[in-house]
Amino acid sequence: MYLNCHTYYSLRYGTIKPEQLLAIASENGVQTLALTDINSTSACLDVMRLSKKYKIKPVLGVDFRNGVQQQFILIAKNNNGFFNINTYLSKFLHEPSLKIPSRPDENLQDCFVVYPYRDDLTFTLKANEFLGITPQDLNRLKFSKWKQLKHKLVVLKTVSFQNKKGFNTHRLLRAIDNNTLLSKLPKSEEGLESHQMLPYHDLCATYAEYPKLISNTEQLLDACSLNFNFGAEAPKNQKCLTENESSDYRLLKQLAYDGIAYRYGTEATQKVYDRIEKELAIIKQKGFVSYFLINWKILEYARSKDYYYVGRGSGANSIIAYLLRITDVDPIELDLYFERFINLFRQNPPDFDLDFSWKDRDDITNYIFKTFKHTALIAVYNTFKFKASIRELGKVFGLPKSEMDKLTRGKFNLSTLDQLSQLVIKYSTYIEGFPNYLGIHAGGVLISEAPIHSYCATFMPPKGFATTQFDMVAAEDIGLYKFDILSQRGLGKIKEAVEIIDANYKDQPAIDIHDIRRFKKDERIKDLLRNAKAIGCFYVESPAMRMLLKKLQVDNYLGLVAASSIIRPGVAKSGMMREYILRYRYPEKRKEAHPVLQKIMPETYGIMVYQEDVIKVAHLFGGLDLGESDMLRRGMSGKFRSRNEFLKVKQKFFDNCINDGKPEALVADIWRQIESFAGYAFAKGHSASYAVESYQSLFLKAYYPLEYMTATLNNFGGFYSTEFYVHEAKMHGGNIEAPCINQSFAQAIIKEKTIYLGFMFLQALASKTITQILTERQNQGDFKSLDDFIERVPISIEQISILIKINAFRFTKVNKRELLWEAHLKISKTALKEDVINLFKTERVHYNTPQLPSTTLENAFDEIELLEFPLCNPFHLLESQSISNLRAKHLQKLETKLIIIEGYLVTTKTTKTTQGKLMYFGTFLDRDGHFLDTVHFPPTVAKYPFRGRGIYAITGKIISEFDCITIEVSKLERLAIIEDPRYAVKSLNPTFQNKRNFTDLRRAIS
Repeated sequence: MYLNCHTYYSLRYGTIKPEQLLAIASENGVQTLALTDINSTSACLDVMRLSKKYKIKPVLGVDFRNGVQQQFILIAKNNNGFFNINTYLSKFLHEPSLKIPSRPDENLQDCFVVYPYRDDLTFTLKANEFLGITPQDLNRLKFSKWKQLKHKLVVLKTVSFQNKKGFNTHRLLRAIDNNTLLSKLPKSEEGLESHQMLPYHDLCATYAEYPKLISNTEQLLDACSLNFNFGAEAPKNQKCLTENESSDYRLLKQLAYDGIAYRYGTEATQKVYDRIEKELAIIKQKGFVSYFLINWKILEYARSKDYYYVGRGSGANSIIAYLLRITDVDPIELDLYFERFINLFRQNPPDFDLDFSWKDRDDITNYIFKTFKHTALIAVYNTFKFKASIRELGKVFGLPKSEMDKLTRGKFNLSTLDQLSQLVIKYSTYIEGFPNYLGIHAGGVLISEAPIHSYCATFMPPKGFATTQFDMVAAEDIGLYKFDILSQRGLGKIKEAVEIIDANYKDQPAIDIHDIRRFKKDERIKDLLRNAKAIGCFYVESPAMRMLLKKLQVDNYLGLVAASSIIRPGVAKSGMMREYILRYRYPEKRKEAHPVLQKIMPETYGIMVYQEDVIKVAHLFGGLDLGESDMLRRGMSGKFRSRNEFLKVKQKFFDNCINDGKPEALVADIWRQIESFAGYAFAKGHSASYAVESYQSLFLKAYYPLEYMTATLNNFGGFYSTEFYVHEAKMHGGNIEAPCINQSFAQAIIKEKTIYLGFMFLQALASKTITQILTERQNQGDFKSLDDFIERVPISIEQISILIKINAFRFTKVNKRELLWEAHLKISKTALKEDVINLFKTERVHYNTPQLPSTTLENAFDEIELLEFPLCNPFHLLESQSISNLRAKHLQKLETKLIIIEGYLVTTKTTKTTQGKLMYFGTFLDRDGHFLDTVHFPPTVAKYPFRGRGIYAITGKIISEFDCITIEVSKLERLAIIEDPRYAVKSLNPTFQNKRNFTDLRRAIS
């Protein structure tokens, strides 16, 4: 009976959650309603899926508006009508500059059109068009000629809010959307408070004078019927890559057997052939053949372009994926659990996360959109977070910034706040979790058999690829499973490093970076792993991973695979990380494992380390079937929607264990372990894929550290900032040079052992300037002098000052302070005209500038300003001499001792204790450039907080655990550095003693 219902997916307008809308309708005796969100179909699939639970027939449509100005409502008669509505809406979402007309400018089949009331009687209605009469229109209708056309009139009672609180929330959302104070929000930007759902009988009573409107509305809704076949076993992804499913299967089988020679050579065992046949049979039975072939097709294109990639996810447990080169993980070698990859109970296909270099990913996405007909990226719902809501509502209520800062920090007593601040807190909790705007999933792509608009409208983000209005969970509900096309900088580093090495070492054979078998045996790589010397290497460089590797002293592939999953938050949270380290290092501890768990997971000593361990334990220990076990895993990772189903499975796990005679305390502890990490742990195949990439980067670091660090810098590093990759290059004997006009390019380059930083590292240097310099140098050769540069490159004084300050003109042998004077005198501040051609080259005037030396310390501060870090040792900038001679290498012998040591802050990690108090882990460098690791418990954090970048005097006790040294900090003091000599009153440089110098000289010359 309701033709215009909004959820909170009418962004920054509606305030009702999708399921809440159905619950409200059920309470009010409404049996049919039309969901017509404003310019959105985000909630449609959810409402369709949930409607049976509330015994309500849903009808789908869209409320088309320009801003809040309603133009018309489109309602779908059937699935084709819904497709047409989505296609029509997408036209406006793809081109936001297009205004929605007052009536559809296309003939939309299988759709009803409902217009808001208008007095214009020349407005004619087609057979599928109706005029909506709101309760406010009823009085006008009495005196309108529309009264004579009752067969074209329908009830138009808008529903946007549940109650007055919902309306108040709506007003706040409208103020946020309009970026205005609530007191200044125009009424025209709001809905009406009466836009709430009435009980069915009350709605009928409202329109009792015009029963024809009620019957017309009911007939319209009765004529609508949609079906999305939720829960169907067959995926809705593109069914075939070739002409039909039979030829698809033949192709998959052929590719698998063709891949044996590449992967196994002549060493393929019967176990390999048995696994191939087993997988092929289940893949065919479950309808996943095209899913494998599409991934293969994408990667075949990637290989044709020489793009590096890594295939991860549960699909890495598959030998078919290995043979098709979707992954580089051999499930036979690693004994990967087949049932984690796929089983007959599983509805969704296995996950393939395809990682590409950040430079290549967009081309891969473009290829997918060109190759596959029905394609879209997946949206994510960016929601209002509590702190962000406080700031947004604080602006709406006109709170000063200081008050908003106090509220966001949580440092307040609610009862002592003024009324406005209390309202901000109150309504922040209301809108927390509301969708704010649609974003793009990190890598999810849909390739559908039916057009995407069969399911929802699409919008066009700046990336230029059509994107759905629903998220991955809604997509999976109807059987649309995403392809993950991801990017990471690690692959870019590896690819570029190989290119640099091949260019610099032309006399040696090209590197085969995919020769992982050789890398696994390499002693240099083993040494890097054992000693955790892996800065810059994929996934093994962070402080936490560095410390874990030291504790494990791992030097083999399987150990690294396990470490890649153990480091995840859940395993540590369950307390099993420490237990794993103990059992890894001390074999006698392995006897403490429960016999059943030891039998299930012998490789990890009875400890759950991988995602599939959850399935194994649930199946073999808890007696669940494989489908229930996977449901348990998915439920804990947040990928399974039904909480009730999850709880049933949990109860069955406990019942089975108790009935089997297992002690209740043991069952509870096993469940605690499952629950604590199931949502975080990696699949073993996923970890193995990560380990492959780690080995590739470790090989490059072991044999070509400077080339690898150059590539790392050019790909914007990894875990650490640029400064610390520069530092790592120095630790490997590299000479680091600031950008140079005649040597540098946009990116860093390496010549023998010298790395020249690129122009892109200069924070304020424009990309246009960089292009002009490089183009001119390529076309006309090196620059001979500052005059030559100014003559050839049109540049502003601000831009050339950056280059001079960083000493990019050092080849001239003229001090940069003198060059700055010259540049100011020779470059006009007026706008540059690049298209002016000088027919006659005039000789530059040469001025006698004063001799102005620049010191090493001044250079360091220029570097901090322009690069954000100094190229010298930062300890040289300390105001006072060292108070401690201790270094990181001395600490091993000082266990339990209280020491003072100086450290340059690298990074910090925040966490909370079990009591919810703040604590930190710190990473520092000592004077020799070696790492110091610190732990800061809540009392120390409160008394001695971190105070930003710099060098600290660290006082604390030396703790040794599994041969890994940390400092338990009791005092932390940031040390003073010298006054910036460029601006100091007693500067060594006369340029800065009198700020009038430059003005006086220029005036005298002119």
